[in-house]
Amino acid sequence: MKIIPAIDLLGGKAVRLLKGDYNNVTVYSDTPVKIAKYFEECGAEYLHIVDLDGAKSGGTDNYGTIKEILEETNLSVEIGGGIRNMETVEKYMGLGADRIILGTAAITDKSFLAEAVSKYKSHITVGVDIKDGMVAIKGWTELSGVTCFDFCEYLQNIGVETVICTDISKDGMMSGTNIGLYRELSGRFSMRIIASGGVSDMENIKTLDKMNIFGAIVGKAIYTGAVDLKEAILAVKEDQ
Repeated sequence: MKIIPAIDLLGGKAVRLLKGDYNNVTVYSDTPVKIAKYFEECGAEYLHIVDLDGAKSGGTDNYGTIKEILEETNLSVEIGGGIRNMETVEKYMGLGADRIILGTAAITDKSFLAEAVSKYKSHITVGVDIKDGMVAIKGWTELSGVTCFDFCEYLQNIGVETVICTDISKDGMMSGTNIGLYRELSGRFSMRIIASGGVSDMENIKTLDKMNIFGAIVGKAIYTGAVDLKEAILAVKEDQ
């Protein structure tokens, strides 16, 4: 399993939201590139970046900060937040991003999703953000009316290889991740499943590592010191 540390960007700063609430923000750094470099020094190979401004606006609000991170590190970066057309996909791919995460647009614009998957294949990842069993969109501010399992089945059928599944109710809560959800997803689908939301301690990480999970995104737990990133990376490598 891959340990994927996360940087959420809001106004050029590294922040965390509580359960996706833009009114409940904790700022962890004014210089996100320093955090990315620290993650790399700890042995991270991957980085998860979300443009929170872009998730609401549909723009590339934090493009400059993302560009700096890609230029200053050798991390394999996946980028999400407001990516709703091929122009934006190509803009980030041109920067050297490894994976582009489609969220809202994957639900609302099926032709765009199909075009992106057809052109970029494994470089396209879909974020399946779950609230009360339904897929949430537009920066988690609306429910789509589509269940997470129906959506995952659709994604697998059109050739999506990787999905990031977030239980919004667990995100930022430090109360543990939804192990049952990931067990069911990994059992039902052949896509690579990345767990996100509430991965809060080493026990969570070790439990996910024993399942057929491709990766685990860890955010707040690293920033608060509840998870030692270097220790987590070593722990999953030892089990390989």
